Amino acid sequence: MKRIILITVCFLSHVAMAQQAFHNFGDIQMHDEAKIGFHSDVINDGDFNQNLGLAGFYNTTGDLTVSGNNRPVFYDVEIDVINDLFLEIAVGVTHFQEFINGKVQTPRDRRFVSLDYINDSPYLGENDERYVDGYASITGQLDFTFPIGDDFRLRPMRIDSQAATNTARGAYFFENPNTPNFFPGSFNTDNFGNTLFAVSSFEFWDLDGATETRVTLTWDDNSNIPTLVDSLDDLRVAGWDRNLEQWVSLGNFATSGNLDNGEITSELIIPDNYVVLTFGSSEIILDGDLEIFTAVSPNGDGVNDTFTIQGIAQFPNNELTIFNRWGVEVYHKKGYNNTWSGISEGRATIAKDEELPVGTYYYVLKIHDQKDRAGYLYINR
Repeated sequence: MKRIILITVCFLSHVAMAQQAFHNFGDIQMHDEAKIGFHSDVINDGDFNQNLGLAGFYNTTGDLTVSGNNRPVFYDVEIDVINDLFLEIAVGVTHFQEFINGKVQTPRDRRFVSLDYINDSPYLGENDERYVDGYASITGQLDFTFPIGDDFRLRPMRIDSQAATNTARGAYFFENPNTPNFFPGSFNTDNFGNTLFAVSSFEFWDLDGATETRVTLTWDDNSNIPTLVDSLDDLRVAGWDRNLEQWVSLGNFATSGNLDNGEITSELIIPDNYVVLTFGSSEIILDGDLEIFTAVSPNGDGVNDTFTIQGIAQFPNNELTIFNRWGVEVYHKKGYNNTWSGISEGRATIAKDEELPVGTYYYVLKIHDQKDRAGYLYINR
């Protein structure tokens, strides 16, 4: 006990005289009911990871920074830093963390510098002005929602319990995946697999983990979900496949909310197989007895080589017309039977028997004694 009192006295004396950083070179341990308030920067080059009690970060006029060579780990943590707490090394929490004022900023180009929630540590007080602006991680045995965001908006991401056992890490990026600031290359939103119709160009998440899980993404009115779908049934979680180097559908296990605010849960995935995640729209439209696949990839691989309307054989008295984006007819057939492969067969303004270019087209399907069906399809060669 005398050793702890001596360290505390030295710490208070250092802050009072130097008004600089609290710099730990040795071995410090906070015991039960201990309380430390950091009003200056913290540099940890010693052992400071076997703590109980409360550690608070406080600054009512500026910011604070935690740096050093070794990760400090605290029991309870509260953050009341008006101009944000900046982490240059990871900081761990083993029991409870509260946001009071300010965000926790981590370097987005160094994903292992994160706010680490250990042993299923919960948190409180997050909102659009208080969250982890960068990477957070979880290690535990329960479902977890990452309190992450960007550009003054909280945009949580949730994973299942099994994914937390081996540590999962995540961040949210309110930026165009075609021009990411913290990743090499581009996540081309025009490059997607046959089961997608379109991919969001407004935002994305990074989720790292080797354990299979479902992942839940959230949206608000800045996500522009209505530009992707008219119905949440057609919304999908999309992932940039690490091996294929294209966007693929990760499914729609469940959705809630509306087109302006809500959340979507994927099917089971292994996060490390995908570099980033965002929203996509499905190629499949369920319309009564018909299942309309709105992506055509006539490349000879046997998958979606033709415009397919599953169930159309039940309605032989049908009529299909397809137009390009200028309203020019490129295909027309009575008694359509799933044979069109993106070849122009329309009016003279389009050269007959030529392959149509990659892009979005519009279809109108008429069936006797039924309401006309109409919508968009996409050719991707």
